[in-house]
Amino acid sequence: MTTWRSKTEWLLGRLAAGFLTIFLVTLLIFVATRALPGDIARIILGREATADQITVLNRQLGLDRSLATQYLDWLGGALRGDFGLSSISHMPVVDLFLPRMLNTFTLVIVSMALTVPLSILGGVLTAYWRDGWLDRLLLGISAGLNALPDFIVGMLLVIVFSTNVFHVLPAVSMLTPGEMPWRQPLALVLPVTVLTLLNTAYLYRLIRACVIEVLGSEYVQMAILKGLSARRVLLRHALPNAVPPAIQAMANVFAFSVGSVVVLEYLFGFPGIGTGLTEAVANRDVPAVQFVVLLIACVFVLSNMTADIVTAWISPPSKGRGR
Repeated sequence: MTTWRSKTEWLLGRLAAGFLTIFLVTLLIFVATRALPGDIARIILGREATADQITVLNRQLGLDRSLATQYLDWLGGALRGDFGLSSISHMPVVDLFLPRMLNTFTLVIVSMALTVPLSILGGVLTAYWRDGWLDRLLLGISAGLNALPDFIVGMLLVIVFSTNVFHVLPAVSMLTPGEMPWRQPLALVLPVTVLTLLNTAYLYRLIRACVIEVLGSEYVQMAILKGLSARRVLLRHALPNAVPPAIQAMANVFAFSVGSVVVLEYLFGFPGIGTGLTEAVANRDVPAVQFVVLLIACVFVLSNMTADIVTAWISPPSKGRGR
């Protein structure tokens, strides 16, 4: 009873901290977008706009009210799922970005579906047979990938697979913002490959380090001395105790992928939230910028909060130790 009560109290505290973080993020986003130089109405209407036109647009956008009122109105709309209208297309921001969100999350989820098993397999095998040829090979490859920016890796793959070398994949996606990626699956191959390579290079090394630490613990060493097979030691003792930190790392990789995919989307012309954000920033589309930045922040907070909760539930103190 005490354990469940303490876990429930911890869960409520973690949820409260998560929502407080999101609230502070909304405040920071609002202040940052309002602090940008220039007159939003004049940027939208152009240099030839008259003072009367600017006044009317400011009234339509609510920019003639106090900052506190503007923030509360925006926050109230966000809680209802209404992030306003795009300053450029005059469409609801959510409707404008929903297809882009589906594209980006499809890209990230497909990549994670490849990254997680590859990282676990490589991390566990190289940790158990440490300093073997496979361990040295994968460490070298991962070190090289970690040293390269994502756009460099993307350009290298384009040169190899989309030019005269092989020319089997499209260099640039021909998808439109409203078109789902599974209609042109080849458009996913290069961005998914780049994201998978970079994420696996990081996650594999972390899982390897976690498994090495677990393998060095007393209870695992005792299991090895008892003559248990490598398979049983890995599956029953090492891997379960390496799962909690691995879950945290997976959550970070997922959230970071959503936030950093903008470079890959721009490189491959992929119509996701990253390219939408760059267009919104270039056009000073404040409602769109606020929505995308808040979405990415929520992904970070919710991913880490979910990982914390799952980790706390599956790894009670002293689980599996000394058995």
